[in-house]
Amino acid sequence: MYGELVPMGGGDPIPLLKKSLLVGRREGCDIVLRFSNVSAHHCQLTINDGYWYVQDKNSRNGIKVNGMRVVEKRLDPGDTLSVSKHKYEIQYSPAELGAIGPPPPDSAEREIFGKSLLDRAGLSKTPRSARKSNRPKPIHEGGIRYDITDDSAGQLRKRNDAL
Repeated sequence: MYGELVPMGGGDPIPLLKKSLLVGRREGCDIVLRFSNVSAHHCQLTINDGYWYVQDKNSRNGIKVNGMRVVEKRLDPGDTLSVSKHKYEIQYSPAELGAIGPPPPDSAEREIFGKSLLDRAGLSKTPRSARKSNRPKPIHEGGIRYDITDDSAGQLRKRNDAL
């Protein structure tokens, strides 16, 4: 056993029996949560370097770690994992799972510190040379305007507006 999820509202602990577990409402999931607000494939739990990580699988109601909505996050022992509105405390020993030294940086920390402030705020400028235009390129032939588009597979399409 690699740890367990203990329901915060009471109930039997859920043993973590494999190093990678799919959590969801479908019977084919490793951990089945039979609640209507849990997605068919809600999230994935995996062990990496002795620590459990959770990743949202594009679920309808999302996941939270310690009350904060996340897409992917390291779960430290004692953290609260919310799958939709259902809360669980994760209990495990990183040392027993092979962890050595301090915990590795979380994916959110890597993402935050790996980008400039302008990039994170969505304010960085794209150089004009790197921008692509989605407008078709006109071709003029005999006073009639044609457009070449990627979806036309190289064929010309006659436009209604004459030159």
